[in-house]
Amino acid sequence: MNLSAFRTGATLSISTGMILILFSFLGGKEDLFLLLNHNLGSSADFFFKYFTHAGDGIFWVPVALYFIFYKRKLLPLVLSAIILSTLLVQTGKKIIYPNEARPTAAIESTLQSPIHTVKGVTVHSNNSFPSGHTTTAFSLFLLGCLLLPYTYFWLIGFTAALLAGYSRIYLAQHFPLDVGAGIICACITVFLSLQIQKVFNKKWDR
Repeated sequence: MNLSAFRTGATLSISTGMILILFSFLGGKEDLFLLLNHNLGSSADFFFKYFTHAGDGIFWVPVALYFIFYKRKLLPLVLSAIILSTLLVQTGKKIIYPNEARPTAAIESTLQSPIHTVKGVTVHSNNSFPSGHTTTAFSLFLLGCLLLPYTYFWLIGFTAALLAGYSRIYLAQHFPLDVGAGIICACITVFLSLQIQKVFNKKWDR
């Protein structure tokens, strides 16, 4: 496993997540959302409308199938990541902050503070915290850091995961606080999954 790349990716992710959470509390999560939700034009609308799907949970399916058929020894790592990320996100959405309002339900859009939405995107109104898409995107990124033998994957992977997380703000689906929490959930997910994989490795090495 590429632990060096993982440490780099995890450090970037944790720093980004904590900055978003800190700024949300210091400046107000609604004000920070309105700042980052600013309309960037039709090209950005098109890009983020589709790139947001990089955080869809369906991406876990081909990843799991690949490891089932080709890398079975690493299956505990991947299955743990799928299960733990789901548990963390759903615990936040359904237990800790049940029915937490999303931006369009929590903020009144005015001429002075308009909420930017993208045509063709269904904007949800509740279960805001944390962002599941962000958790998935960053979990996949951190797993890639661990498993791919490319020194600079973290640079491309982090950029892609960050854009997926930002898309949730741009599309008015989540507050920056939700995205920051999603990043932290991903870091916890992959760290714990790595410990579970180590336990299995010790059993197999006996």
